[in-house]
Amino acid sequence: MEPINTQSIQGRGCCFIAVGSRWGCGAGSRSRYQSMMSRFLNVLRSWLVMVSIIAMGNTLQSFRDHSFLSEKLYTGTPTLVNGLQARTFGIWTLLSSVIRCSCAIDIRNKTLYHITLLTFLIALAHFLSEVFVYGTAAPTIGVLAPLMVASFSILGMLIGLQYLDVDAVSRNKKKN
Repeated sequence: MEPINTQSIQGRGCCFIAVGSRWGCGAGSRSRYQSMMSRFLNVLRSWLVMVSIIAMGNTLQSFRDHSFLSEKLYTGTPTLVNGLQARTFGIWTLLSSVIRCSCAIDIRNKTLYHITLLTFLIALAHFLSEVFVYGTAAPTIGVLAPLMVASFSILGMLIGLQYLDVDAVSRNKKKN
């Protein structure tokens, strides 16, 4: 089979995807791809809602009792955790939660999608720096859980970003 020029494929308004052991082009393979894309984005939306709800719970916990942070997250130097730091952490978590929930509601809003992805990148950088740079957190389950959530979320959102790019191209073609 000859190499495929993706520009000519997009120009003809079809989508190439692997179907079994052959490549397909046309309405059937495009609809299967769009169906797969839609399912993935729905799973991603559900994930974002779940992460958002958990973050709201962490926000409440940060405002209720700051010892939660020193016992679960910042176990390396728990004496540095005080009420002000816990409330600041709670506000950041609340803001992240609202952004992530908003993205789940309007997942095709690319600006909101990028901001949501950025919240996970910032969270990952924060927890990694607390463990490896500042030493205020030890690699316990309390830190590993948010690191895994941020990592899986970043991976899922990067995959979803490709679907959004394809979706934007197909929406522009429908307008023309």
